[in-house]
Order: sequence, then C-alpha cells, then structure tokens
Amino acid sequence: MKKNILLIHTGGTISMEFDTKTGGVILSATNPLALEIDNIQKFANITEVEAFNLPSPHITPERMLELKALITEKMDYSPFDGVVITHGTDTLEETAYFLELTTDYTIPIVLTGAMRSSNEIGSDGVYNLMSAVRVAAADDANGKGVLVVLNDEIHTATNVTKTHSSSVSTFQSPQFGPIGIVTKAAIHFHHAPLSRTYLPIEKISKKVAMFKVYAGMEADLLTTISALGYDGVVLEGLGQGNVPPNLATGIRGLLTEGLPVILVSRCFNGIAQDIYAYEGGGKMLKDMGVRFENGLSGQKARLKLLLELCSE
Repeated sequence: MKKNILLIHTGGTISMEFDTKTGGVILSATNPLALEIDNIQKFANITEVEAFNLPSPHITPERMLELKALITEKMDYSPFDGVVITHGTDTLEETAYFLELTTDYTIPIVLTGAMRSSNEIGSDGVYNLMSAVRVAAADDANGKGVLVVLNDEIHTATNVTKTHSSSVSTFQSPQFGPIGIVTKAAIHFHHAPLSRTYLPIEKISKKVAMFKVYAGMEADLLTTISALGYDGVVLEGLGQGNVPPNLATGIRGLLTEGLPVILVSRCFNGIAQDIYAYEGGGKMLKDMGVRFENGLSGQKARLKLLLELCSE
C-alpha cells in the first residue's frame, strides 16, 4: 500500500528557471515541480501545499516557525506517513535543523533541493524530489529525525552542511558521512542518530549573534552585542576552541551581563574542547562560563541557542 506523503514547497532553485534573456536564475510564475506530480505519485499518495515561494536567503527563523506550524496543522487534521519539503539550498541545513529541534514526530521529515534550476541541462530538482519522496515513504526512515536527501545520499539535519557553492554533491556530513543511500531499487540505511533534542517554542522572541573568530580580533565587536539588544552570541573559535587574548575581555563582559556565550570550532572537522590554559585558550574560556557546543557548526549552534532562549 502506498504511503500518504505531505509535500510542502517553499521555493528555491528547485522551483526556479534560467532566464535566457538576462542569463539569471529567476522565480517561476508556476512551480515547475507541479508538472511532475503524476510521476511522483507513483511512489506515494501526494498532498501538495505551497507554504511560500522564496529564495532561501530570504528564509528567516520566523519563516521556519511558520513551516513548523504548517506541518503541525496538517498532521493534526490528517496524519501523514511522512513529510517532504522542497527548499533552496543556501539555508536548507538551517531550516532542517530548526525542524529537527522543534518537532518530535517519529515519521520522516525530509528536506530536498536542487543546485540547478528546472530548465538547465542536468537539472537535479525532479530527481532529488523523487528520491526524497521515496525516502519519506520508506519504513526504515521512521524514527531517524529530520533528514536531508540530495544526490542519492541521506543525511541527518544535525550533521549535514553545504560544502560547495555550485556542485550537485555539495551536501556532506563532515566526520560522519551520510546515514544512508538511495539506489534505483531501494533505500538503504547503514546507521542512525543516537538521540534527539526537542525544544518546543511558540514564537521567535530573542536575538542571537554569531561571529567567526579571526587572528587579531578585537573585543569591541562583542561589547556592542548587549547594546544592540542581542540575547546571546555564538563564536566560531580557532582550532580546538581558542580565541585571541583581546577577545577574552569582551567575552567576560557578556558573561557578567548574563548573556550566554557559545563556542564551536571554525574547523571543518573536529570539535571544540577546553584544552589550552593560556589567555584566550579553551580551558580559560570554559572556566569563565563559556559553553562548548560540540559537533555543531556556528549557524546551527546559533539556531539551537536561539530556540533555547525562546523556549525558556
């Protein structure tokens, strides 16, 4: 028996087209994916909804919350066996992680997108959408949290990140790799996440800043945070979790004001740890009250802190 899948469109390259007159990629008046619905129905009973039609740089946490509310509304009215969301790739990983933290369904929620617009040679949108629907309809996808499916690979929302500006194989999970693959015949999972975090929220009421730490960075950027109304900050630190000594004063000031400071590593692989005890070193920062968020990128650590503050 075919599964019942809710398909939500949000915009992005997957629903755009190449304008031969200007040479630019533009929003389509009609979503080109709608023309493929008959082919997609072969894999599941599809109910389509357009949440919004936006390029992914226009997606905000408020829009992510709208998307979460839409899923909740549809599931309360008519429970589905899975959800598939089409999304622009620039912020896809952030929306996926937002939904990972704010939903607690055991059914699969799968995000997908495209690196090439609908009328470009080698367009990957329809294929990725079909793969996402197949994953959402797979029994083994249940209980694995929010997933991201592109280019025949299945990734968790927590680990996946966009690693290339234009390649169709851009989405990777550094250190961990995909948790499954899509083949012509079947969906194969080879491992699964050990745990999930759930942060229910009603509205976005806080502001969290993020900075990538660099050599010689001064503290003045941090001293403006509270004055501008921010409620916390995430730092992508150097190496295993260190900052230039000048930055320590600014961090101490934020902590004294009661603003949480989260530290992750700006490195592509590895985690931040409290190892070095020199001025600005990770051990000193940990002793000051800085929280280390292991295994998350800066953008995901920012979302997690934002949701933690909004759920208090």
